[in-house]
Amino acid sequence: MRSVTYSMSVSLDGYIVGPDGHFDWTAPDEEVFRFWIDEIREVGVHLLGRRLYETMLYWESADQDPSLDDSMLEWAALWKPLPKVVFSTTLPAVRGHARLASGGLAEEIERLRAEPGEGDIAIGGATLAAEAAASGLIDEYRTVVYPVLVGGGIPFFPRHERRVDLELVETRTFSSRFVYLRHRVAR
Repeated sequence: MRSVTYSMSVSLDGYIVGPDGHFDWTAPDEEVFRFWIDEIREVGVHLLGRRLYETMLYWESADQDPSLDDSMLEWAALWKPLPKVVFSTTLPAVRGHARLASGGLAEEIERLRAEPGEGDIAIGGATLAAEAAASGLIDEYRTVVYPVLVGGGIPFFPRHERRVDLELVETRTFSSRFVYLRHRVAR
């Protein structure tokens, strides 16, 4: 069965976006960017909320940007054909290899797990991930922790009333002081 993963960059105090709405502190260096390229290779379908989808639209045509380096072009080449499911009640349409979700999140994940396919089902966006976590649908949490305290904003981990035990699966420290943590939900 395909795993459902939630991975994003996060501040040391647990936020993906600061109180000012910015996430400029998450700009990866070359080593971390290569890591994210390797991570996206393991994804078979990506589930996104509206805000993350709109942020990631840049990569649908990034290959036309002459200022991009080889690693950014490689990311764009992997991202563009990746199937995406967008959860939004306000978007009339989506572009590229994306489709609007036809059902609820649990229903979509159940359908995707039942379909033949390779790669993880990745969830992007804190709001969508919070819904998946509340329903017990996330199998793994993957974070690249940045050495910064932003003091508030949008939390990586959803705030809900149930305990979730995790097993540490992998750690990696980058030369740039970032730390990757991969945890599996203990079932």
